[in-house]
Amino acid sequence: MADGRYSWDYVRDSRFAKSAEHYIRSFLMLLRDVQHLFDYVEPADSNLDCCSFRTEPRYKNGRIRDWNMGDYKRIEVSHHLSRYEVRFPLWRGNHSIRQPFAAWKDGKSLGWYEAYNESKHDRHDAFEKATFSNVVDALSGLLVLLSAQFHRCDFAPADYLSAGEIDDGFESAIGDYLRVRFPKDWSPDERYDFNWGLLKQEPNPFQNFDYSKI
Repeated sequence: MADGRYSWDYVRDSRFAKSAEHYIRSFLMLLRDVQHLFDYVEPADSNLDCCSFRTEPRYKNGRIRDWNMGDYKRIEVSHHLSRYEVRFPLWRGNHSIRQPFAAWKDGKSLGWYEAYNESKHDRHDAFEKATFSNVVDALSGLLVLLSAQFHRCDFAPADYLSAGEIDDGFESAIGDYLRVRFPKDWSPDERYDFNWGLLKQEPNPFQNFDYSKI
């Protein structure tokens, strides 16, 4: 917002996103899978390069069209995805903080996403690219996308902020396991200044971002 704070009261409005809670439920399922993986692979720097069939991608295409990372890269302009940071708790080592889209700041491609595609299409020769590190970055990337859209709202019957937040510069993220640090580099012309209490009374309070002009 114009005053430097994040305000997300509007995300619960049914006009903001269709079936928003289903996106969150899908993420929470993946989060539980990764937490289960942590029972066998310790979240630690020393395990980042390990790989197994549990870390190999499972791909099902039931969509009308195939979205690719180029589609999501366009969102970088409006949402600063490369600035988001995700922190994994109880991590051994120095790589607990992940920036899954940071490569975009330098015009580079995302290594974890390329590894996903290669191991998906060639499970024999590219199997070793299905690493624990890439799983962690992929989960972080999904959390960043959801955080950019829904902030910390998990669409539970009653959202609440965890008591006694840890003072580490991060906030408890969707799912209350990972932690997220939101971008702080918004220029004045990128910020919003509105009163949601008044705006929500309008028939159509939301406007689409025109990505065709990018």
